[in-house]
Amino acid sequence: MNKPFQFKQFTVNQDRCAMKIGTDGVLLGAWTSVAHNPYNVLDIGAGTGILSLMIAQRSNAEQIEAIEIDDDAFEQCAENFENSPWNDRLFCFHASLLEYIEAVDEKFDLIICNPPFYSEDYKTDNKARDLARFSDAMPMEHIIFAVINFLSDNGKFSIIIPHKEEEKFIEEANLISLFPNRILRVRGNEKSELKRSLIEFSYSESPVNISELIIETERHHYTEDYINLTKDFYLKME
Repeated sequence: MNKPFQFKQFTVNQDRCAMKIGTDGVLLGAWTSVAHNPYNVLDIGAGTGILSLMIAQRSNAEQIEAIEIDDDAFEQCAENFENSPWNDRLFCFHASLLEYIEAVDEKFDLIICNPPFYSEDYKTDNKARDLARFSDAMPMEHIIFAVINFLSDNGKFSIIIPHKEEEKFIEEANLISLFPNRILRVRGNEKSELKRSLIEFSYSESPVNISELIIETERHHYTEDYINLTKDFYLKME
């Protein structure tokens, strides 16, 4: 798992990151809309930097800023940015979300976040992994607070969360006049339950475009929808 992860246009080292490259990050990086041509992008809780790198590949955004609190993950993210074809557009900051909110006074056209997931009673002996996995380090309220501070008037905010959290998160976002515009619900295969929800918010209320994605037909046999979404990134997807 610690080997560099080779994508079509960039490589991600992940040996020092608690949370490795996974389907969630790649899905969010591929699905997030860049049709509004964001000038600048904020990646909250960057980990390896995978989301920022994918958005750099997909967009002409001139400034992509990533925040990472964990020491090792920050250093690895900065290194992955430096080694990428877009190193002049990618910046990583070593800070907690609240520190960054206090220090930075700027609006972003796109905010992306693959937040820590959590279960109420599951902790491991690996502190770094727990920090990356659990919402203690980045509660949902902090993410929403950051979006109020940083999202430009016509900006978009894109996040992936456990499907069971979807309704609650949308309700919280509504309190600050953030409305879902697109939702993608994800299943591992057609028989499994819904696992993730990808949600794109903005300040404009419009009918929500809801779709569903099934990742595999059987183990390691991917659906056409999943291949089409990720083929610009994964080496073996055509």
